[in-house]
Amino acid sequence: MSEGTILDRIRAIRKTLDINQSEFAKRIGLTQTSMSMIEIGKSNLTEKHIKMICTTFNVQEKWLRSGNGEMFGSPSPYEKELVDILGQLTDDTQEFLLDMARNLLKRQEKS
Repeated sequence: MSEGTILDRIRAIRKTLDINQSEFAKRIGLTQTSMSMIEIGKSNLTEKHIKMICTTFNVQEKWLRSGNGEMFGSPSPYEKELVDILGQLTDDTQEFLLDMARNLLKRQEKS
């Protein structure tokens, strides 16, 4: 079993992904203040928060809860192909595709 608490593992996720507390909170639907209160143990981490963390960041729920297993789940079956294709595109085309992906993500988050 991994050392530390679930709160330590949340900090480890942020550190591994190089995401600050504010960005992490925003991506799971919380304010930075709420996330800070959770991380210092002054607010409770809910089941909804756990599910959002796992879904949003592809974190294995078993690892988040207990520290057992791997931090991240298997990548999407499309991830390798997308990375391979992206590497073959020109810089301008990569930038265009990245802008499109960001717009799609914004639309998805509104749904």
